[in-house]
Amino acid sequence: MTGGMDLSEVREAYETAGFDKADLADDPFTQFQRWFGEVEEAGYREPNAMVLSTVTADGWPSARNVLLKRIDAEGFVFFTNYTSDKAVEMDGSGRAALTFSWTELRRQIRVIGITERLSDDESDGYWISRPRGSQLGAWASDQSAIVPDRETLEHAFAEAEQRWADRPVERPDHWGGYRVRPHAIEFWQGRPDRLHDRLRYQLEGCSWVVERRAP
Repeated sequence: MTGGMDLSEVREAYETAGFDKADLADDPFTQFQRWFGEVEEAGYREPNAMVLSTVTADGWPSARNVLLKRIDAEGFVFFTNYTSDKAVEMDGSGRAALTFSWTELRRQIRVIGITERLSDDESDGYWISRPRGSQLGAWASDQSAIVPDRETLEHAFAEAEQRWADRPVERPDHWGGYRVRPHAIEFWQGRPDRLHDRLRYQLEGCSWVVERRAP
């Protein structure tokens, strides 16, 4: 954390101030960026960590932490291996949920939307910004596949190092980005006595409608 800031003081300030419709930006993406900036300013570690929730083909819930890499007017962007469980589940259902949980600040954001793969150009653009070790790891790991031991992974990584020695590592076809296009985004602010503030943007046609929900 930066500057040794006491997050409990920040949390108390937000709890006391509350959160109402008058505080909201016109669209949820701008509102997200406001809150994200405040969380960054408070010195929160990895504020872009989010829980990605999907559903398996046979109906089982499935969740894991991933890192948000970009937000724009179209949605929330992250990257993964296309053979991973999460990718298979998103490709199968076309839906996902995201949860940002900033507990020390008593804040949470929930996103529900449809999923789509990014274009090759978009995935290539992010790929070249990744550390070389992460690039090699994408070649070495068939994400979510069963492996007999760690030595198998290390051997695959060594093979990738040898294959791409002295030249840029190309993006494999099995790796790229996803975008979650939201149809609902809820902002939750903790308040005393469990009378929390919950404000939800709901997409109706091409417009966002804001609703207050009971805590």
